Amino acid sequence: MMRKLLTLATLLFAFTINAQDIFGKWNSTNEETGEVDSIIEIYKKDNKAYAKVVKIMDPARQNSVCTACEGENKNKKILGLDILTGLEKDDDEWSGGEILDPRNGKVYKCYIKLVKDNKLKIRGFIGVSLFGKTKYWERAQ
Repeated sequence: MMRKLLTLATLLFAFTINAQDIFGKWNSTNEETGEVDSIIEIYKKDNKAYAKVVKIMDPARQNSVCTACEGENKNKKILGLDILTGLEKDDDEWSGGEILDPRNGKVYKCYIKLVKDNKLKIRGFIGVSLFGKTKYWERAQ
């Protein structure tokens, strides 16, 4: 009986830890319509957080490219594009990286923070965090 309780406690603990992780798939919503327009997957590489567009909801935009982007991302397909790069864990947030907005091609400094199990805060800014914009992503089901 004790072994079963210990196993159950371990599984619940593992589930709770996993649920509080930034990694996985997230819904990105269109600010004008409020509807989910893409799904972003946050993944870990070399102990840093990255994110890429893994699904575009509008079938007509499946082959869209980032015409406004500069450098290596110029005219790259948005589907599969890394939009979040090089964030490092700093206490309860991930910071020190950049986020690309494929709608306008601009790159911003950013940080992300899990505010609830299924809600992620993304803050993009120029210079200091005071001058920027915050978005919230809900975890994709």
